[in-house]
Formats: sequence, C-alpha cells, structure tokens
Amino acid sequence: MKRICVYCGSSLGARPEYKESSKLLGKILAKNRIELVYGGSKIGLMGEVSNEVLKNNGKAIGVMPRGLFTVETASENLTKLIQVETMHERKQTMADLSDGFIALPGGLGTFEELFEMLSWARIGIHQKPIGLLNICHFFDPLVNMLQNTCTEGFMKESNMSLFSISENPSELIKKMNMYIPPIMEARWRKLG
Repeated sequence: MKRICVYCGSSLGARPEYKESSKLLGKILAKNRIELVYGGSKIGLMGEVSNEVLKNNGKAIGVMPRGLFTVETASENLTKLIQVETMHERKQTMADLSDGFIALPGGLGTFEELFEMLSWARIGIHQKPIGLLNICHFFDPLVNMLQNTCTEGFMKESNMSLFSISENPSELIKKMNMYIPPIMEARWRKLG
C-alpha cells in the first residue's frame, strides 16, 4: 500500500491513549513510506496523525470541502490540500486516492466513512483493505453489533472478513497487507 486513508475524529476524545496511538500511527506511516490521505484538518486526532506524518518526513494529502474551512481549520503544512465542493466529493476523492483505509476512534463522520467503505467492499466497488485501530477497545461494541447483525440474519458472517482489527498500528498494517478480498456474490459482480 502506497497510500492509506485514515478516518478519525476532529476531537481528541476522552482518553490520552487516543492521541498517543494516533501519533504512533502517523510515525509508522511515515517510516514505512505510506502516504496519508485524510480530511485535511489540523485539529483533533486528524491533526495528530497528519502532524506526526509530516514531522517524520512523510507525505500527507488533505481533502476538504471549501465550506468546511470555516468550521475545521485546514492544516497549513500538508504535502497537498485538495479542495472539493461537497462532502460526497470529499469521500469519493479520498477513496480514489487510497490503497486502503484505517478507522481510528471518532464520531458520526468517522462511522459514516467507515460504513461506506465496508458497504462498497461488500458489493465490489473496491477491493481495498479496511482496518480498525482498536485503541482502548473503542471498536469492541461495534464489532459486537456487527456480529449480532450476522446472528440476527441481516448480514452474512463472511462480511466480518471485510475488515481487520488490532490495537497495534504496525500489526494492523501487516494484517491489511495480507488482506485477500472475499469472492463476491454473483448479484454484486457487475458493480465493481
């Protein structure tokens, strides 16, 4: 993977471990010459990841809608800032630029981005690896909910293989590098 899109909060969250692990991920991305693609903000976990990538001589590409500059402050030191018109265009551009996706703790926007990539993987729009950096077991309730969704017959168990999960950024990237996309159901093959 040459570029990984990172989805995460524009807040730091309630635990110092979120910030520490975000910085560690940024350092590991730079060390492995993996470019960061992300939402472009300098605040919250987004800022922590990008600052650490840049501090360690890595590359960071931010993608931000023009109207969002009044709410989120764009990082000034990015390798490249791509301005788009809409949130949908932002997500599409980030997906197109990336070879894989990592979700860190975050709020509704982070979950929306994560679930869109999971849905797209399920129907074959992309075959890129998706990882959950499970800092302080943040994603355990989500994984339990997805498992319950399988148990209740709304999702196939095979969909649980669409993502990797780890508390360790290096281990997560290794898992993502070994990812083999599942064989799609015939009804979805024409969409990819």
